[in-house]
Amino acid sequence: MSLDVSLQTDPGAISDDPVIEARRQIEICNACRYCEGFCSVFPAITRDKVFTDGDVTQLANLCHNCRGCYYACQYTAPHEFDLNLPAALAAARVESWERFAWPAGLAHLFQTRGEALAVALVAGCALLFALIAMLPGEGAGFYAWLSHGAMVAIFLPAFLLPLLAIALGLRRYWQEVGGRPVAVADLVAAFGSAARLKNLSGGQGQGCNFEKEDRYSDARRHAHHAVMYGFLLCFAATCVATILHYGFAMKAPYGFWSLPKLLGVPGGVLLVLGCAGMLALRSRADPALGAPGRSSAERAFIWLLGFVGLTGLLLYALRDTWLTGPMLALHLGSVLAFFLLTPYSKMAHGFYRLAALVREAQIVRTSAAADRSEA
Repeated sequence: MSLDVSLQTDPGAISDDPVIEARRQIEICNACRYCEGFCSVFPAITRDKVFTDGDVTQLANLCHNCRGCYYACQYTAPHEFDLNLPAALAAARVESWERFAWPAGLAHLFQTRGEALAVALVAGCALLFALIAMLPGEGAGFYAWLSHGAMVAIFLPAFLLPLLAIALGLRRYWQEVGGRPVAVADLVAAFGSAARLKNLSGGQGQGCNFEKEDRYSDARRHAHHAVMYGFLLCFAATCVATILHYGFAMKAPYGFWSLPKLLGVPGGVLLVLGCAGMLALRSRADPALGAPGRSSAERAFIWLLGFVGLTGLLLYALRDTWLTGPMLALHLGSVLAFFLLTPYSKMAHGFYRLAALVREAQIVRTSAAADRSEA
């Protein structure tokens, strides 16, 4: 198959600017269209001939880095076009997260020094909780080491301020990609796609090529499902415990057959298994197809999230022993570090990719309505 496209293909055409380079490769893909059925990115590419910076940002965040297009492409190196669309979109995607982050600069710091920063923050937060636990507590269970009031005073701002930072970033994203007021149908389509991880299933639902090169696998999709639903179960357990505490005066500790534990324990198990699976898959994946210089941040996010689940399970298993206090400090320290790093770690990708799915559903719905009106 030959490609008739009037693009500069000498080495000087390849730019160090992530957005410019992603745009160059997108334009070549739009001329070829061999991968049109692979995922949501390629049908979105075919809608336009000229791509603004906002279009590139939207396409980059719509990409889930399944890498199938790379292994199917005939224009990868040593071809003069030198295409590597997964890496180009990954670089543009990370650039957008760093640019939208608030306060500015923190995302780039974590992306380039992720593991060292995560370890230092977990250790510092754990030490803080260990010192607080030396003060007299109140109540039973964990509250004997750390009072409920102290937990609320620490974690409420640590939860709300990162949410504010993410909201500001999403607002900037929505403005750049030309987002419009969202309809219920857009949210239903986006959440449905996210719940199934549709873009990790490959063009024909056979899986992606993340760790198996030209072979298809659902392993990455399954690991992501475990992490996503494990996190949601843990979050639901926390919400239920809050409702029981304030709404029904039912204070912790809760027994195993209580709703917080029935949600939290399976959630923790899924988190640990999913994160372990993702780290294993990353060890077999080609780093040249991801965002350059960001592997430390991606690993840090995965092990930090898994560490939160693991320490939570160990804390429950070691309750009422002399290890409860140290394990509580370690678990709460990792949770606090996770919250504080959320807007700047890859945890933010869940918010931006959901926004990209909403925007894509919005565009598809608007185009369908226009086609019906013309008909």
